[in-house]
Amino acid sequence: MNIHSDYSQRVVVNSTDLPWVPSPEFGVERRMLERHGDELAKATSIVRYQPGSQFKSHRHDYGEEILVLDGVFSDETGDYPAGSYIMNPPGSSHTPHSEQGCTLFVKLRHLGSDSLEREVIDTKTASWYQGLVPGLMVMPLMQQDTGSTLVRWAPQTYFNPHKHYGGEEIFVVDGVFEDEHGRYPAGTWIRSPHMSLHQPFSKEGCTIFVKTGHLLD
Repeated sequence: MNIHSDYSQRVVVNSTDLPWVPSPEFGVERRMLERHGDELAKATSIVRYQPGSQFKSHRHDYGEEILVLDGVFSDETGDYPAGSYIMNPPGSSHTPHSEQGCTLFVKLRHLGSDSLEREVIDTKTASWYQGLVPGLMVMPLMQQDTGSTLVRWAPQTYFNPHKHYGGEEIFVVDGVFEDEHGRYPAGTWIRSPHMSLHQPFSKEGCTIFVKTGHLLD
């Protein structure tokens, strides 16, 4: 299965427009944003666990990143409420489940050998740092490999035009993100190729998950 697997192409998807596709485990569904492979795939998805659902134990040969969007996600290491960020490194395994149900933003099989240690951040309590322009705040997430970041835009914040070496991936967590190409409400996923150029801003304010430099292959 190939969904938006050509990294040379810019892609914009509002995930709320996509159907929920059943996974092999009852009660776990996915909205597929990008995918290269079948059940064992390099993929970016929105994943929904119905209350009481679980996924069988599995190994992540090339790692996993999770951002909990709502509800409470759990595995044998603990319970992770909305706002939790989890990086499971290559070679790790777990048995995930959710007692009350949850929705996740998930990236699979995309991490390299520099990602050695598991990382967990509660983004509700972690520190924000001043960004490069007034009104922009950043929260570093993954500290290893090509790191991921949360970026919070105050209303009427405008950034400088810039290019992305190795590309850029954005998921709009809340609010409305914009650039000269369009307007992107919460739930929108944007992937821009290597050396793409844009001038982002937010008139209404927003929070976005950002990953850069990982799209050269």
